[in-house]
Amino acid sequence: MSLPNKNAAFLSLAVGLAVAGCTTTGSPVAVTQLPEGSQLAANTTYATQPDEKFAVPAIDVAEIDPKNIRQQVNYQTDEPPGTIVIDTKSRFIYLVREGGKAMRYGVGVGREGLEFKGTAKVGFKREWPHWTPTPAMIAREPKRYARWAKGMDGGIGNPLGARALYLFKDGKDTLFRIHGTNEPNTIGHAVSSGCIRMMNQDVIDLYRRAPSGSKVVVR
Repeated sequence: MSLPNKNAAFLSLAVGLAVAGCTTTGSPVAVTQLPEGSQLAANTTYATQPDEKFAVPAIDVAEIDPKNIRQQVNYQTDEPPGTIVIDTKSRFIYLVREGGKAMRYGVGVGREGLEFKGTAKVGFKREWPHWTPTPAMIAREPKRYARWAKGMDGGIGNPLGARALYLFKDGKDTLFRIHGTNEPNTIGHAVSSGCIRMMNQDVIDLYRRAPSGSKVVVR
């Protein structure tokens, strides 16, 4: 849930900054002008990450729908702090915090029929993960995926981006991931092969905040 107005939302963004296998296809995000005073904070949030193993390029915030900018929001839930709540309908991740707050991130979600639903946990995490398409992906689109049957090493061109959090349920790998993307313009859309996709700067932030074993609720 968002704050009462845009100015409050981006004031909360500034506060948040102070304390602070899938592929995609899709259409451009509708762009709205960022409120005055929020541009600098957003530019800082999505600046180049030069200290990474592979330098993460900056994202032009003018091309991001403001609702998808990382920000702290009011969020009432029965889930305990530290829980990752994925709202596939509104296409946000909420990392639950103390005091009725959450860190909110815009995400891309799986197309209908491909997405995961229910409760899981972060089984493990990886930086610059290796990616291998699932057998189902290869069967659906062999011309696209068969050449990567043995996998692709991590890097800027890798569909999993800078980080991946691997979702497990009942001790078994669900094959669904929360991961970065090299196509930030697809955030806010339902276009992936099932996984939850974030801007690289955002998945790096979530990776730092959410340890292995964190509860994940997909709604």
